[in-house]
Amino acid sequence: MNTDTRPSTSHGARAIAPSFDLVLFGGTGDLAMRKLLPALYRRFADGNVSADARIIGVARSSLSDMEYAARAETACRQHLGADFEDSVWAGFGPLLSYVRVDANATSDYQMLAARLAGRETVTRLFFLSTGPDLFAAICKELAAANIVNASSRIMLEKPLGEDALSAGRINDTVGAMVREQQIYRIDHYLGKETVQNLMALRFGNALFEPLWHRGQIKHVQITVAEQLGVEKRADFYDRTGALRDMVQNHLLQLLCILAMEPPATNAADAVRDEKLKVLRALRPIGDAEASTKTARGQYRAGNVGTTTTVGYLEEMGVDPTSQTETFVAIKAEIDTWRWAGVPFYLRTGKRLPQHVAEIVVTFDQVPHSIFTGRFNSDPPNRLVIRLQPDECITLRILAKSPGEAMRLKPVDLALNLGETFKARPLEAYERLLGDAIAGNLTLFMRRDEVEAAWNWIDPIRAAWDADDEGPRPYAAGSWGPAASSALIARDGYAWHDDL
Repeated sequence: MNTDTRPSTSHGARAIAPSFDLVLFGGTGDLAMRKLLPALYRRFADGNVSADARIIGVARSSLSDMEYAARAETACRQHLGADFEDSVWAGFGPLLSYVRVDANATSDYQMLAARLAGRETVTRLFFLSTGPDLFAAICKELAAANIVNASSRIMLEKPLGEDALSAGRINDTVGAMVREQQIYRIDHYLGKETVQNLMALRFGNALFEPLWHRGQIKHVQITVAEQLGVEKRADFYDRTGALRDMVQNHLLQLLCILAMEPPATNAADAVRDEKLKVLRALRPIGDAEASTKTARGQYRAGNVGTTTTVGYLEEMGVDPTSQTETFVAIKAEIDTWRWAGVPFYLRTGKRLPQHVAEIVVTFDQVPHSIFTGRFNSDPPNRLVIRLQPDECITLRILAKSPGEAMRLKPVDLALNLGETFKARPLEAYERLLGDAIAGNLTLFMRRDEVEAAWNWIDPIRAAWDADDEGPRPYAAGSWGPAASSALIARDGYAWHDDL
């Protein structure tokens, strides 16, 4: 008999949730406390985590189960705000436990094995929320301790390596331990509600597919802008940079969903097969093209909103001679029949004026305008897909202004997801954790996808390394270096925020 008296949520009635053991490496880290544990709390509150499940934090700190649960409670209260309920925590808190493990210490894994013993029939998930340099070591030790079984799933947080060679080594190590179908490579952007709506928009509506190709679409812009600087990630970020941290995964995955051919079904490999074709069709950017098809920058002191900020080189933990880029703009081209001649402009950076992630699809002008005067130069139709902070889809069209004269005016047809559906959207990690528990690989990257992405990124990185000039400076609070505007202006266009 079900004795659970908690009310069902807007996500539906309580389901029969599977039992599992989730081992969270990096369990005391920022990602775990800020995103993963709150996401698991919400899934429990929605009835999607069994009371028999276990969440085992793993890190080098010496903590008791009670101390770890107290840290997790503090983090969940902070990051969930009004969504946190003491009554829900009373059920969720006891699911948490902790094992001290040094990733490189073989003996420590025996303590983890002892904690997991007796539950061999329960699905085991190993979430590696650590630096990618530890992925191989952790997987080797898990295999040596016989902790991983045929039903286990390995979740790898991005970035997967720092180039194609290191990513290949990680994939080889993990692949020697488990089958490809057991590996869940994470790009949390794929879990966002509006990214899911890209699929619905393209493949659930007859309206857009006839327009979704060259001859109808003029160009596409993908922007992921952050107001924050490196914060507490200076050591990681200064070794990584915006190209590896954001473009190789987030922006390329968005490009794939926008540009891929319709899959035969929404099954995991059917979708991932089509994304892979896009990555392999990207025109290479090498030494000769890098100067005109890419722009990179590094922020200097400035004002972001009302906050005065220091420059990147003055950030704590950053090498004062660093050549690491904090801004990237790229003109990407896809050599397929559908997209030949249609540029995709990718842009991301830190210390920009807004915190925003959006896609702008600009359609071509009508082939012949029956209107005279300025109507010929009016903005063309645009589809703006806002991923964050306010998830919405806006279609800009031209309509007649009221009055006797024929005056056209741009107007927006907007779908605000929150207002329309009156439900809290799933957070990205809620969806991804839920899919991993359920064994659904659709929103996770396959090995050949990761390798194809790195194979396109690595020549750009190599071209930059051979260039003595380094990243161009830009003031914090601006939209990046002048080279970014010049990149898109060469084709007669402007970034969406410059219009």
